Amino acid sequence: MVANNTGPNIQREKHTISVMIYLYCHKKHHTLYNQLCDECNELLQYAMQRLTLCRFGEEKTTCERCPKHCYRKDYKQNIKQVMRFSGPRMIIHHPIMAIRHLYKNLSKNHRK
Repeated sequence: MVANNTGPNIQREKHTISVMIYLYCHKKHHTLYNQLCDECNELLQYAMQRLTLCRFGEEKTTCERCPKHCYRKDYKQNIKQVMRFSGPRMIIHHPIMAIRHLYKNLSKNHRK
């Protein structure tokens, strides 16, 4: 059974991962801020699909704390690269989004 994946938490997750991928692509692949290379666009589409189909829906934790990693191995490697690179830079480029994500990751109210 698929949970409700149209709520504000899933939408926020989609926005966050989108921003991270755009930041990564711009810095690593030298694209314009509002453009993605084919590889990063494919990763973004995959990430959106995974969030849309997430079994946890609005109760979803951060990927780091998720009990079920749903990315295929190749995409998982790519998204880890993006998160490793963009995560620390989010505090500079998108501080509110970064703080919300950190809070969610550290929150005791979410699954371990």
